[in-house]
Amino acid sequence: MTQAILRQIIDYAHRADPYPLYEELRRTPVSHDEDGPYVVSTYYEIQNLLHDPRISSDARNLASTAGDPLAQAGQEEEETALPPSFLRLDPPEHDRLRRMTNRPFGPPHSPRRVHDMRGELAGIVSALIDGIVETGDAGRIDLVDQFSYPFPVTVICRLLGVPKEDEPRFHVWADTLAASLDPDPDADPGKRPQGSHDARMELGMYLAGLVETRRKKPGDDMLSELATAHGPDGAMTTMEVLSTAALLLIAGHETTVNLITNGMLTLLRNPEVLQRLREDPRLAVPVVEELLRFEPPVQLLPQRSTLADIEIGGVIIPKGASLWLILASGNRDPLRFGHPDRFDPDREDIQHLGLGSGIHSCFGAPLARMEAQLALSELARRLENPRLLEDPPPYRQNAVLRGPRHLPIACDGIRP
Repeated sequence: MTQAILRQIIDYAHRADPYPLYEELRRTPVSHDEDGPYVVSTYYEIQNLLHDPRISSDARNLASTAGDPLAQAGQEEEETALPPSFLRLDPPEHDRLRRMTNRPFGPPHSPRRVHDMRGELAGIVSALIDGIVETGDAGRIDLVDQFSYPFPVTVICRLLGVPKEDEPRFHVWADTLAASLDPDPDADPGKRPQGSHDARMELGMYLAGLVETRRKKPGDDMLSELATAHGPDGAMTTMEVLSTAALLLIAGHETTVNLITNGMLTLLRNPEVLQRLREDPRLAVPVVEELLRFEPPVQLLPQRSTLADIEIGGVIIPKGASLWLILASGNRDPLRFGHPDRFDPDREDIQHLGLGSGIHSCFGAPLARMEAQLALSELARRLENPRLLEDPPPYRQNAVLRGPRHLPIACDGIRP
């Protein structure tokens, strides 16, 4: 039964609305079929496991990946080109690398890194919307191609120091690697890894060249600091710099693209909230938090495993078992949120799972929040009478990083 629902979740036919499937999963908060992973779908159980040190993010701790296509793909990926990033490591290795990565990014060592980018981010948003004006066709705008994708990609590339002329190459690699998170469980596993393997190889070689350049001539970008810093934890090895940079480049934009696109789609489906945001940009803060609950860009966390027997929800999950945490299902758990299927930025308590929790909570959360708040408030202000041209829009194949591949909209004009 559980495996059948998981295959439906992976099936593209359910990409536009997986929430009825999540509701079905929640009838059994911790479920398991003989050959598949243990699946946890309710809020409090997911929250507990995200903070449980007996849960591993390292695919090498899986006793078996039989019946778990996403876990199999994860192991195949980790055996290629770049070593695992800190996202897929456990303490103490995870903690050391995350501390070192945080030094040039956030408090306490770089407390103003994200805050001081606000003006630059606002300028990028304005320029992209101005670019839509210059095309002269407000009758049909693809919000993804013309706004939601180029905005966070430009931001993360500038933050890390990727030359602007190289951004198109990065786009191809990122799309390939993101798709590798989400294979077709019925496809021949021997044929699936080649594209993502090649992308990881090419990205690794490209980043190696950048790192070498930054070590010879450091700039004020994060990649320069990662490549040259010697702090209390020592210095990163070259391979650690490469895997960390690859993680930040890909995770630093994929989720934000989805957050902005899902956000605009939701606002267009809730025009009264869109109108309130147009009149009061301060509403962007609760709007983004509710979006992270209602339509989270990361829907589920596969590739977890147990380091010991764990009892959760009255079920014993054995050591070495494969574990899936369905974050988007927990975010709509009626035992945690009243009227969970209603988009309501006026909720008094939006303690969502949209950015994870525990030691693996989203590293770039402050930047993602700022990007989404600026993007959605400015789109609301400048687009005159925006409306959807397709609902549902065409979605990306990916069930893990879920969001529209295109978002065709029209408007009557664009305000200066």
